[in-house]
Amino acid sequence: MKLLLTSGGVTNDSIRAALVDLLGKPISESNALCIPTAQWGHPMCGPTSVRGFVSGLPPWGGMSTLGWRSLGVLELTALPSIGEERWVPWVRDADVLLVDGGDATYLCHWMRQSGLADLLPSLPDLVWVGVSAGSMVMTPRIGDYFVEWPSAPDDRTLGVVDFSIFPHLDVFPTNTLPKAEAWAEGIPGPSYAIDDQTAITVVDGTVEVVSEGDWKLLTQG
Repeated sequence: MKLLLTSGGVTNDSIRAALVDLLGKPISESNALCIPTAQWGHPMCGPTSVRGFVSGLPPWGGMSTLGWRSLGVLELTALPSIGEERWVPWVRDADVLLVDGGDATYLCHWMRQSGLADLLPSLPDLVWVGVSAGSMVMTPRIGDYFVEWPSAPDDRTLGVVDFSIFPHLDVFPTNTLPKAEAWAEGIPGPSYAIDDQTAITVVDGTVEVVSEGDWKLLTQG
């Protein structure tokens, strides 16, 4: 699996070029599935924002309106009730998963419950494009600061990568660099503070930052 971990999605030409490079072909020849699941776990999200993500309506960005050959929706909470024989072929036929933000611990829970987390390692060519929590779910820890789902046992997530992410740097009044540095003190290992014009690619363990904005590598202590 190839990762494009973003804060705000495909927001500039550099991130778009990185996506095309990961796909290995034009967006117009690629099949995408949207995963809105993380939104249901966050108190600021709901039906309107989910619709905005899936449809690409402002102000939720245009992940679904990049010109995909085909586009569908994969709701993880439904998967355990329909059986792997139905949904696994959908994922295998996809070139990219577009995974929206919300609460990363809720998304992590349903990735495990649905079986998607177990399936992903068998799909080396699949591209995962995360937005905010959709990126953070791939990290080991998100910090209590970002846990909004009341049923979350702790702040641990999948740990596919060995670094953590502080998204939306200077996008929201509370997401300042001093706040990110304080947050990083409680996160073991390295972490990145990234704004909405920045993304991180991970391919075969190689990590690269793609940015037309601001970012900073943080370390514990």
